[in-house]
Amino acid sequence: MNRKELVDAIQKHTMVSRTDVDRVLGSLIQHTQVAVKKGDRVSLVGFGTFERQDRKARTARNPRSGAPVKVKATKVPRFRAGQGFKDVVAGKATAPKLTPVKSTAKAATTAKATVSRASTSKASTAKASTSRAAASRNSAPKSTKATKSTAKAASSRGKAKSGKKK
Repeated sequence: MNRKELVDAIQKHTMVSRTDVDRVLGSLIQHTQVAVKKGDRVSLVGFGTFERQDRKARTARNPRSGAPVKVKATKVPRFRAGQGFKDVVAGKATAPKLTPVKSTAKAATTAKATVSRASTSKASTAKASTSRAAASRNSAPKSTKATKSTAKAASSRGKAKSGKKK
């Protein structure tokens, strides 16, 4: 599962807009990175812990030639899965059900208002396109072929915008 698929799954589950879910996920990642870089530990109970691990300088071997190679000290991120996460993956606990959250009355009202606004704007766009097509048909044509093809194109654009098929 990549980030887009995760955002889509969370959006379907929570009924929150995709942009808001993406912002929250991005913020979670950024704040986790900053905290771990500073040396802080980020613990999400039931999920896991993110922390910084300091590696000392050491001498390693080149696998091809066998020559010793010096490796500098570095800091790397470390993730330890929480017990709840481990249990779900191992099959000891049941995985959480991913059913969509029941919408509240406020969310349903907002969704209905959004749909009605969208259909109103589509209808007004279709009317404007149709009136433009009618105006182009009624104007004095220079060439009959050009006017017919323009009128057909304008009417097909109007139908495409309104969601109707020919």
